[in-house]
Amino acid sequence: MMNNINFNLQHYLKEKRKLVNQYLKLIFQPYDQTRELIMAMDHSLMAGGKRLRPILSMAAAQACGKDFLLALPACCAMEIIHTYSLIHDDLPAMDDDDLRRGLPTCHKKFSEATAILAGDALLTHAFNVLSNPQPFFEIYPDNDTRLQLISIFSAAAGIQGMVEGQMLDIQSYQPGQNNRLAHLKKIHALKTGKLITASVESGAVSVGADLKTIVKLKCYADQIGLAFQVADDILNIEGDPEIMGKSAGSDEQNDKMTFPAIIGLDESKKYAKMLVENAIDEISNFDETAAPLRAIANYIINRNH
Repeated sequence: MMNNINFNLQHYLKEKRKLVNQYLKLIFQPYDQTRELIMAMDHSLMAGGKRLRPILSMAAAQACGKDFLLALPACCAMEIIHTYSLIHDDLPAMDDDDLRRGLPTCHKKFSEATAILAGDALLTHAFNVLSNPQPFFEIYPDNDTRLQLISIFSAAAGIQGMVEGQMLDIQSYQPGQNNRLAHLKKIHALKTGKLITASVESGAVSVGADLKTIVKLKCYADQIGLAFQVADDILNIEGDPEIMGKSAGSDEQNDKMTFPAIIGLDESKKYAKMLVENAIDEISNFDETAAPLRAIANYIINRNH
């Protein structure tokens, strides 16, 4: 592995967040900002998230030695899909959360009906961005590549991915299942991991990476996707609500199945560290262009929100 000691992750994250936000604003600029639907979508989309998924997409494109701007349509589409998932995840019928990113959740700011429709509209519009990037982006992948991206995202977000993971998460755990840890891993491989893996894969696909490279990057992403959820479970216990922008301790109060609840807090920390080490090992043959991916992997388990 190459030494990335001089890589400034905080500067990288800041610059890429700024770029993603710029294009997200551009995408929704043509719409009447006084409409309640648009206001609700904007409230959640522009609430100041980490933009980790689009940044991972750009970092993957860079790791392939190509212009990351080609990945921007996929980056924006993924962040729009992710925001839809958060709006619906916060609903009373799901996790019933009042705060997201330090602000009232969409259904608290507006109404449940508006939040549901805002999520629906975001999900639908993400595919419009992928299929019709010309008005917003200077460069973008060709038609065949964009069709491939649509296939990747729809699979990751739907019944083979995030939605199925959410369904498993809200269903009661069946006592007859003899491996709670395996069940929990399955939930989060779908609910959290699929969109993270699709983000990394889309960056590589956008720039025309070869299959071998894509496979290595997907293996990296599978590991950090699970590490991300383990870290989230730990933050729900140890995190500062003021920094996180949402309440802490809710998992235990709701008797939710989490990694610390099953294997303990210390073992969860060790497990997250092992996953990150495995992820970095998957891209050990990449050169210094993969420095952002390596740094982000470590950031995932060392973040405070």
